[in-house]
Amino acid sequence: MSGRVTTGRPPTERGRRKRGALVQAAREVFEERGFEDTRIAGITGRAGVAYGSFYTYFDSKEEIFHEVAKGVAGEMFDAARSAAPPGTEPIDRIRHATGRFLDAYRDNARIMQVIEQISPRHPLFRSLFLEIRGLFVERIVAGTRRLQEEGAASSDIDVAATASMLGGMVEHTARMLYLYGEEHDPEVVVETATRLWARGIGLDYEAPPRSPEEGGVRDGK
Repeated sequence: MSGRVTTGRPPTERGRRKRGALVQAAREVFEERGFEDTRIAGITGRAGVAYGSFYTYFDSKEEIFHEVAKGVAGEMFDAARSAAPPGTEPIDRIRHATGRFLDAYRDNARIMQVIEQISPRHPLFRSLFLEIRGLFVERIVAGTRRLQEEGAASSDIDVAATASMLGGMVEHTARMLYLYGEEHDPEVVVETATRLWARGIGLDYEAPPRSPEEGGVRDGK
């Protein structure tokens, strides 16, 4: 996929704006119609540009979808690399990472659904989906190994497999919340995931103080 520029000159500001408008319009149409039912005419119509202008910037629907998906990967990467403040305790680092991922998935849920739908049929998009997922999993791997070095996490776990499973737990929770409409208190979701994650790598988990009206899900039992 070329992301081509038809001249040898750098793109103009007007060209950059038009390209950006096409990408934003494509994201909206993909979210509304899915990949298969999206048409280039629908993208250009939404962007307010001539049909032929599309081919100045992109070779195909697949190419512009890849551009949209790359933007999502960037947002998820920023969320994955956003570390908790220095000196934060391990449990709070897990809580922070969980919350950041869930927020990023919520903000990108509709396009993530399209990426997941198309990934099994298109190797390029399957690779991109795995890359997005891998960003979060790699952070879990790095954090778990650091905790092992500090003597806090269990030394007898397979870190890569554990990270994949913990990441899958949070990822599936995000999918059920933001794609399928399951309803749970967001704070309870983050805290429950934090408890399962912490205990899964061998940390001593102590539930945070709770108010009298809160339910037992926060009691760590």
